Amino acid sequence: MDFVKLEAWPRNTGKGYNAQLRREGKIPAVAYGQGVTTRSLALSPKDLTLALQGPFGKNVVLQVAIGQEPPFPALVCDYSYHPLTRDLEHVDLLHIDLNKPVDVEVPLRTTGKAIGVVEGGVLRQVFRVLPIKCLPALVPEFFEYDVTEMKQGDTAKTTDIKVPEGVAIQLPADQTIIAIVAPEAEKPEELAPGAVPAEGAVPAEGAAAAPGAAGAAPGAAPAAGAPAKAAPAKEEKDKKGKK
Repeated sequence: MDFVKLEAWPRNTGKGYNAQLRREGKIPAVAYGQGVTTRSLALSPKDLTLALQGPFGKNVVLQVAIGQEPPFPALVCDYSYHPLTRDLEHVDLLHIDLNKPVDVEVPLRTTGKAIGVVEGGVLRQVFRVLPIKCLPALVPEFFEYDVTEMKQGDTAKTTDIKVPEGVAIQLPADQTIIAIVAPEAEKPEELAPGAVPAEGAVPAEGAAAAPGAAGAAPGAAPAAGAPAKAAPAKEEKDKKGKK
């Protein structure tokens, strides 16, 4: 990896100073790291944007130069954008040691068209970026995996991804990274709540009739085994005898 030089300036802290920085075409930044003093800095957003738009993206190693001081290596740890203009507003830089491993995430790209996809399957990429640990100079631009020979039911595990020497993927060895799966079966059509079945439809055995559904047709015989409807009681006879 080629390191990118980034010029920086010491800055005062406070809301008023930050507003003045932005008027001067700079943005506030902070640099920190294990065993180093945290420093408040000012950067050119244009220079930093160009660095982030390079092939390594956020993983680019910066050589931060402050005046006549020796430059120090750093990674972009975090940054924020203005919600409307999408201009960079603030950056956190992590001061690193080039002789110690760093933890970063590297994009994973697939190449080819899987046999299983041609036959109607679906490619599921479980991880689009892979967490890795390696020395800063060994961070790869991206990983690639050829899915051409994958059939439905095939998977690619962590150990199937080829990585350069000195780079370790921080996932279990049997972790599924890519899979070719069968398309989901279509679900049977279900009635919306409160809907009445189509005319002539019969509820399943043991199922209750839909609310508002009509009963049996007048004069229809009861179902087998069902108790017959009780006959109407006879009208009360007139009292015997007249007074």
